[in-house]
Order: sequence, then C-alpha cells, then structure tokens
Amino acid sequence: MIVDGLVLAVASAVAINGGYALQHMEASRLPPLSVRRPVQSFRALVAQRRWLVGFLGGIGGWVLYVVALRLAPLSLVQAAAAGGIGVLALGGGRLQRAERLGVGAALAGLLLLGSSLGALEPTGRGSAAAVIAWMAASVAVVPLLVRALPAGAGFGTAAGVLYAAGDVGTKAAVAGGTRLWFVPALLACHGLAFVCLQLAFQRGGKLGTAGLAVLWTNALPIAAGTAVFGEALPEGWQGAARIAAFCLVLLSAATLSRSPPIDHAAGLGRLSID
Repeated sequence: MIVDGLVLAVASAVAINGGYALQHMEASRLPPLSVRRPVQSFRALVAQRRWLVGFLGGIGGWVLYVVALRLAPLSLVQAAAAGGIGVLALGGGRLQRAERLGVGAALAGLLLLGSSLGALEPTGRGSAAAVIAWMAASVAVVPLLVRALPAGAGFGTAAGVLYAAGDVGTKAAVAGGTRLWFVPALLACHGLAFVCLQLAFQRGGKLGTAGLAVLWTNALPIAAGTAVFGEALPEGWQGAARIAAFCLVLLSAATLSRSPPIDHAAGLGRLSID
C-alpha cells in the first residue's frame, strides 16, 4: 500500500503544480483582483480557459493526495509531493540566478528528505488538540507573513502555510469517525490559501509565488508528522540528513522570496485589496 501511496503522491504533485503554472500564467495577466468583490474576481478567473484547466487539475491532484494519505505516512507523501517544484521550474523562459539557486537548494533538500525516510512506520493518529493548535497557529501567522515579506512572496508563503494546515487537518480527517469534524476547518484553510495564492500570482513570478507555496505546503506537514502525528525523527545520519534538508528548504524559501516581481509596466496584472 505504501508504494501505491507514493505513486499517487507523485501524480498529485504533477497535477497540482502543473495547475499552478497555468493559473499563474493567466492570473498574472488579469486586471486587479479584489477581495472585496470575490464573486466578480472569481468570474474573471474562471473566464480564462487555461486558468480553469489549471484549477480543475489542482482539484484532481488534491483528490489523489487525499487517497495517498490513506495509504502512506504523511512524511513520505509530502516528500514525494514536494518534487512538484521541479514541475514549476520547467518552461517559462530562463530562470534568474536567485531562482536557480532556490530551485537547486529545494531539490537538494528533497533528495535529503527522501534519504532520511528510512524504515517506514505507520503514522499515529495524533491528538485532536495538537491538530487544532497547529491549524490555529498557521492561520494566526498569516497576517505577519503578508506584512513582513514582499507582496508576492508574502502571499505565496501565506498560501503554503495555509495549504499545509489544511493538509494536517486532512491527515487527521482521513482517520474517520469524530475526526471528520476537521473537514470544515481544513476546507476553510484551503479556501484562504486559494485566495492568497491568486493574489500572489498578480504580484510575483511563478517560482516566487507558487514555488514558495509548494515549499511550505510540503515542508511543514513533514514537521507535523513528527510534532503532531508521532512519526519518529530518524537516528544517526538519517536524522542529520532530515535536519539539513529543512535548512536547505529554508535557504530556498529565503532565496525565492527575493525573486523579481512582475513588471506591471509590461501590462501584467497587479494586486488590489480595495
């Protein structure tokens, strides 16, 4: 079953990140989206055929991700899914130096994460209180991220943190029973993440927005696997490899946060929250 979960996680990563690339392509070209006019803004997005294809592809990828969580430990699923940043790096012209460094650090970190998995043990159920605390803290930190980082990077990072919170809630919910009460909360996290990501697309490049979202969407649940669901940190060199991997992910996030913003003078979209 674990192998099946791994295959589904990889397929999910391709679908989700391919969808992000299409959504960024279209959203970045639209007139300003407004959170005060959500219906009008959503209609503007849906009217773009390629955006809609990317959106539906992302939903399909998320369904594959949920099934993967039923079959494999959270850390394994996220480590496989994190390779999606490679999908984002394909196409779209030559990468800037900062983007090449960021993608290289991310992929190196993912290789270390894969090598640190070691013997796979079933993920624990985790306490409901720990899941609630993780999700609540994720929502609370979003305004700080948006203010502290450049606009595109801030909203992209916020999207990743919120998607990660939704994934932690999803892992809890797939256990069934009373854990299904996490479904409304995880859907709310995904909804807020969606809004943040579309706003990010209008203020930053593909890797400086979706790339950051992918990094944090996958890195944080791996940490949650240990902190919330009782997945043991490997001993010896594998534990050191996992710590080094997170350092590389942080380096990648810091580098991609400095990616150049969209050139509005070139006629591309921008952000509006009016």
